[in-house]
Amino acid sequence: MFNKDFSSHEKMGENASILTDILEIEGFEIAPEFTYPLFFLLLFVYSTLLFSNICVLTLIIKEKSLHQPMYFLFCNLSVNDLIGNTVLLPQLMAHVLSTKRFVTYNQCLLQAFHSHTFGSASHMILVIMAIDRYVAICHPLRYSTIMTNRTVISLSATAWGLSILLVSVLIGLTVRLPRCRSLIQNAFCDNPSLFKLSCEDVSINNLYGLFFTVLCFTCSIGGITATYIRIALICWMKKNKELNSKALQTCTSHLVLYLIMLWSGSLTIILHRFPNYPDLRKIAYILFHVVPANLNPIIYGLQTKSLRDTITHILRRKTVISI
Repeated sequence: MFNKDFSSHEKMGENASILTDILEIEGFEIAPEFTYPLFFLLLFVYSTLLFSNICVLTLIIKEKSLHQPMYFLFCNLSVNDLIGNTVLLPQLMAHVLSTKRFVTYNQCLLQAFHSHTFGSASHMILVIMAIDRYVAICHPLRYSTIMTNRTVISLSATAWGLSILLVSVLIGLTVRLPRCRSLIQNAFCDNPSLFKLSCEDVSINNLYGLFFTVLCFTCSIGGITATYIRIALICWMKKNKELNSKALQTCTSHLVLYLIMLWSGSLTIILHRFPNYPDLRKIAYILFHVVPANLNPIIYGLQTKSLRDTITHILRRKTVISI
């Protein structure tokens, strides 16, 4: 059925509008001997991030001692990682095993929407976490009055709301375009791959995409740079070993993870302008999704004393019960 549809549409002129809702995904060119190793690698990565993020979420929800603003931010990050990767990885694994990679236009739009929302929300949530660290380190006595549950919920709702609004406009500008092609030149669906299906003028899409990217990166880089400079100045002026140790422990891990996300995200955007490196762009995009999602529970979970102590206490309690 799919092949018949594509054969008929290939005969159409490139400027003709395509009415079919079936799109073909280009995917990766994988040698047969690497198909199953790659599939099981992706399955392992996906299973690991599912297990670790769900465990962190469950622990924070169940343990009343962890019902604090900082851990609510952890929940935001874990939920975002779970949604973003669940939209991407299962379909990608299915396409690794298949030589015929097809998806409906609506499914493609949904994947692109969730994928871009994931990227935008990741930046904004990390900025809120940087602010939380700044208040905790620089104003420890006022932390409980500044970072209340209500404040964190409001900041989180703003981050999600802005992400959804900005991405909705991004995808909406693409939906309005007629399509003259049916091949997604990517291993997954994202906005640039979707509007490249059109033979119409896409300058508005490019301009808004540039605005969206600049706004997202400016807010995240500016916010995190400002908070870290302020933290560094406070640590330098006070010269308190305990304060410096706390700042180094909490901020280094946050900064490393942010730089990994920023690097892989920037590489994906830049490589869309260089079509000669399609596989590198696809790999960078997957790394942007899976690397932070696997590191978040370790960096923000196990390196946070209260959460680490809770995990240790539960494990010891289970060991005693089993004995």
